[in-house]
Amino acid sequence: MQIGIVGKPNVGKSTFFGAATMAPVEIANYPFTTIEPNKGVAYVRAPCPCRELGVTCTPHNSLCVDGTRMIPVELLDVAGLVPDAWEGKGLGNKFLDDLRQADALINVVDVSGSTDIEGNPVDIGTHDPTEDILFLRREIECWIREIIKNGFSKIARQAKMQGSKPEAILAERLQGLKVTEAQIKEALRVVPLPDDPTKWDDDLLLQLCGEIRKQSKPMIAAMNKADIAPAGNIEKVEAINDVCVATMAETELALKKAAAGGLVDYTPGDATFTIKEGAKVSDGQRKALEYMAEKMAAIGGTGIQRCIEEAAFNMLDLIAVYPVEDENKYTDHFGRVLPDAFLVPRGSTARDLAYRIHTELGDKFIRAVNAKTKRTVGADYELQDGDVIRIVANK
Repeated sequence: MQIGIVGKPNVGKSTFFGAATMAPVEIANYPFTTIEPNKGVAYVRAPCPCRELGVTCTPHNSLCVDGTRMIPVELLDVAGLVPDAWEGKGLGNKFLDDLRQADALINVVDVSGSTDIEGNPVDIGTHDPTEDILFLRREIECWIREIIKNGFSKIARQAKMQGSKPEAILAERLQGLKVTEAQIKEALRVVPLPDDPTKWDDDLLLQLCGEIRKQSKPMIAAMNKADIAPAGNIEKVEAINDVCVATMAETELALKKAAAGGLVDYTPGDATFTIKEGAKVSDGQRKALEYMAEKMAAIGGTGIQRCIEEAAFNMLDLIAVYPVEDENKYTDHFGRVLPDAFLVPRGSTARDLAYRIHTELGDKFIRAVNAKTKRTVGADYELQDGDVIRIVANK
C-alpha cells in the first residue's frame, strides 16, 4: 500500500515528506525505516492486542509503544507538478509515472496563499488555494482520459463488434494504474457510458475519469502553512474537498529534530509537547518552541500524523490484523508474541489474509482460528479490526 504525497512546487511538500518519514527516536533503528530515493516509511497507530490479551508482545514488522502498535506504511514523494502536466509540461511525465502505484493521495496545499499556481512566491493571501485543489484534480483526470484514448479508436471498433461491456474495456486500458473493475463499475454507475464505445466523446470520458479518480486515487487536502493562513482560507478549501487537515510541516520536522536532540518530549500525532527538564534551550529556541505550542493548540497538533492516518483508516478504510501460528500463546514459529501487524481493507476475509501472508498459504487454506475467542472460522470469515488470527493450511 502506497500513499502519494503530491502538490505544486514550494508548498512544503518535501518538508511534509521529510517530516512524515523522519522516524521518531523509538523506531529510528528498526529495519522497516529504510528509505529509497523517493520513497519513505511513515507509520499509522493502532491499539495493540497485547494489553487486551495480557501478554508482552515482541513485534517483528512493526513496533509497540505503551500498547500502541506503530504499523509502517510507504509514502511516495511524487514529483512536483504545474498546470498541463498531463501534456508533459514541467515534470509532468515523472509525476504521472510515480502516481501509477499510489492507492491514495495527500495533496499538500499552501493554504496561506503565498505561492501562485506554478509555485512562485507571492504575498501571503494573494493566491486562492482552492485553485490548487481544482487544477490537480483536473491533471489526474486528463491523464487517465489520455491513457484510455491512446489507440482507442481501433479497440472501440473491435469492442463494438464483440459486444464488450464498458467496464471490461476500461479495466483493460487502466490495468497499470491499480484501478479495479469494481471501482470502474462504481464510476459507471455515476456516469453511465453508451454501450457503443465509438460514441464515447472527450467530455463524457473526462466526467467518468473524475469518478474513477475518486474511487482509485482518493485525495486528502493537507492544508499546509496553516499557522500563517489568512482568515477564511481554511474554510474555502474545506468547502470543496471532502477530507481536509490543517498542517504545519515545518513545525513537525522541527519538533522531531528537537526530540532527536534531546530537547523535547514529543510523540507524532500528539497535540502538545514538553521541553525536557534540564535541556539546554537558548532564549531563541524557547521562543520558537512557545510559538509552535501556541499554533499547535489552535489546530490540535501539526496535522502530519493525522493526514497519514486519515488516508489509511478513513479514505482507504484499512484495518489492522495480527496473524499468529499458535492461537494459545499468540506466537509465530520463532516464538515471537504478536509479531506482525498487517493493514488490510475492511471486508477482507480469512482467506484474503492467508494470501497476503503467502500465496501457498492461501492456495492450501483449510480454516482459520480466531485466537481471541478460540473459535474456528471459515475462509469467508470477515476480519475485524484488531483480530488475532491463526491460518490452518495443508502441508
